[in-house]
Amino acid sequence: MAIQKEPGQKGVSWSNIAVGAIMNMFEVTTLGQPLEVVKTQMAANRSQSMFQALQAVWARGGSVGFFQGLIPWAWIEASTKGGVLLFTASEIETASTAVGINPAAAGLLGGMGGGIAQAYATMGFTTSMKTAEITRHKQAAAGVKPPSTWALFYEILRKEGIRGVNKGVNAVAVRQCTNWGSRIGLTRLVENTIRKARGKEDNQSLGVMDKMLSSSIGGALATWNQPIEVIRIEMQNMSKEAITAANRPAKLTIFNTFGYIYKESGIKGLYRGVTPRIALGIWQTICMVSFADYVKEWVKGNNQKV
Repeated sequence: MAIQKEPGQKGVSWSNIAVGAIMNMFEVTTLGQPLEVVKTQMAANRSQSMFQALQAVWARGGSVGFFQGLIPWAWIEASTKGGVLLFTASEIETASTAVGINPAAAGLLGGMGGGIAQAYATMGFTTSMKTAEITRHKQAAAGVKPPSTWALFYEILRKEGIRGVNKGVNAVAVRQCTNWGSRIGLTRLVENTIRKARGKEDNQSLGVMDKMLSSSIGGALATWNQPIEVIRIEMQNMSKEAITAANRPAKLTIFNTFGYIYKESGIKGLYRGVTPRIALGIWQTICMVSFADYVKEWVKGNNQKV
């Protein structure tokens, strides 16, 4: 994920921001949001099996239920966090390799930096609102028209202020740091292993299938941090069952949320939703690492022709 520089340009290429935004929008609008919804459903309702989670999502409007929270929150999140991730990670990764750090370690550092940057810069309120939209209690069941997405946003803002709409942002930052550090670092490690196995030099490109295989392995292995994701979802959970739970702490932190989940659901509860998240991690890494590398090369080629 090295930076693509314009001819004669001394700084970074600002096109990485646009590439990141476009690729993240593509990722979330295709497979990303349905997998996110199922993952969130299972992590927020830890007693449900995969089949029960799919049934619950389907009951919220059929196939439309799998895209709940896509508009506007997932689109707002994707269009901003993708650009921040690719821009920041690319700069750190390129600077790291320039001082002799190996590609895997450089990818790890770039991913960690990019993940933290996107979490605090763009993802706090959008992730919180997206989760709230997926998990909030459905007032329609009681014959009351549920509030719109924006009405829910303003209600949380009025009651809890900026902290309310950024609830769980520290957990998001930990998740994104470990997510993208692992995804990019492991992907670069696998890419280098494949290059050596095929007798290629470090600067030689891999084929599409090799790149996708590398991203798939990196994305799948990066789900080791699933407990952090379950904690984040619980902190942002607005379902009726969660809000009224007797043993749930009134003010949630990362540590007391961990204790609550472990006490209620055991170690298995901390890994609920890991199956759809593995699929999600693979797809996100393919889009934001492998496909993004090809798009950046294409942009660089077109800029050199101008």
